[in-house]
Amino acid sequence: MNILVVEDNPSHLKLAHLVLSAAGYKVNAVEAAEQAFNSIKQEKPQVILLDLELPGMDGLTLVRKLKADAETRDIHVIVVTAYPDRYTRKEALAAGCDAYLVKPINTRALPQILSEVVEHRSDKKS
Repeated sequence: MNILVVEDNPSHLKLAHLVLSAAGYKVNAVEAAEQAFNSIKQEKPQVILLDLELPGMDGLTLVRKLKADAETRDIHVIVVTAYPDRYTRKEALAAGCDAYLVKPINTRALPQILSEVVEHRSDKKS
């Protein structure tokens, strides 16, 4: 499965890349929402692990753009934030996110969470 990690913090980006690669996922990474939008159109990831606090366009704006586009609306989006007061679970789910995680992320559970999101969403389509 292809995963795109969108994270502007280099240490968080590296950690997510290491954890997901070790779990057998093919991981691409970018540091800004604008880069992510271009990468998503080209690479067509199955899942996006998206930080909400990004330079320029924030993560929720990116999610709304993806969900409004027929070409990208079915991509699974898991958002992460260190600012749950600023970016609420309710707001994230309303924007179309499949899951909402608060940092620090449990790296041992992350691969399982990804799996569950993909399986749950696939079950809803059948």
